[in-house]
Amino acid sequence: MRWFKTPQAAVVWTVIRVWLGLQWIEAGYHKLTGGFDAGGFLKGALANATGEHPAVQAWYADFLQQFAIPNVHIFNVLIPWGEMLVGVGLIVGLATIPALIAGAFMNFNFMLAGTTSTNPILYTAAMILLFAGTGAYYFGLDRYAAPFIKGYFKKGNAKNVNLN
Repeated sequence: MRWFKTPQAAVVWTVIRVWLGLQWIEAGYHKLTGGFDAGGFLKGALANATGEHPAVQAWYADFLQQFAIPNVHIFNVLIPWGEMLVGVGLIVGLATIPALIAGAFMNFNFMLAGTTSTNPILYTAAMILLFAGTGAYYFGLDRYAAPFIKGYFKKGNAKNVNLN
């Protein structure tokens, strides 16, 4: 499995990573410029939690009803800006692993809310890139940032960080 991290494979991972980033940028841009309101989506997902074969599981419907819908104003900000930040991170290859995790988390939640669309494809691409590990950002800013950050914490600078 070491071929996952070769420069030749990194070309493929970079193409997939940039494509995935563009998908997130496009989705976030449309939400930021189009007057996005998650309320309708959340209420529609809640409506899909009933019937003989519900598209939304009861436990997730409870989350939507008890937390997401009452706090829709938070989701109206988090979703479009989250999509934009994930997209930028993936395109430039900076904070690639956190961006992949955040993107996969959003896709997973969209699927739990009963929306298929491109979410399974984007989720699968994120999982593949996560398995590629460092190969996913071989041609990205993380290639330089990750060793710098690791070196910073290895030098004992982490003890100077006050977490209180």
